[in-house]
Amino acid sequence: MKIKPIKTKKDHKEALNRIEALWASNTKAALDEIEVLSTLIEAYEHIHTPILPPEPLEAIKFRMEQLGISKSELGTIVGGRNRASELLSGKRRLTVKMIKSLHEELEIPAESLIS
Repeated sequence: MKIKPIKTKKDHKEALNRIEALWASNTKAALDEIEVLSTLIEAYEHIHTPILPPEPLEAIKFRMEQLGISKSELGTIVGGRNRASELLSGKRRLTVKMIKSLHEELEIPAESLIS
């Protein structure tokens, strides 16, 4: 096992290929190497390909779908059915009060609601 830091796209690709080659093996050495390479790959990707938070409207729609919340139920959180409809159609922007309510009631991360 020759492990080295992942500093370039080439290093990243080589590490991914090595994991793929080791995947079928079930030895302790192979599993240890996969674990170390996975950690290195994750660190490299965290720096070079960060995952940005979703757009606020997409975060709200996603959470509504997860929880099975209707537009009228969203209305009780944001201050009325009309506001909920305007929000979901993109005609209304979130207010600080709405952001706070959505964060507290639906547990949507605040950074996803602020843009």
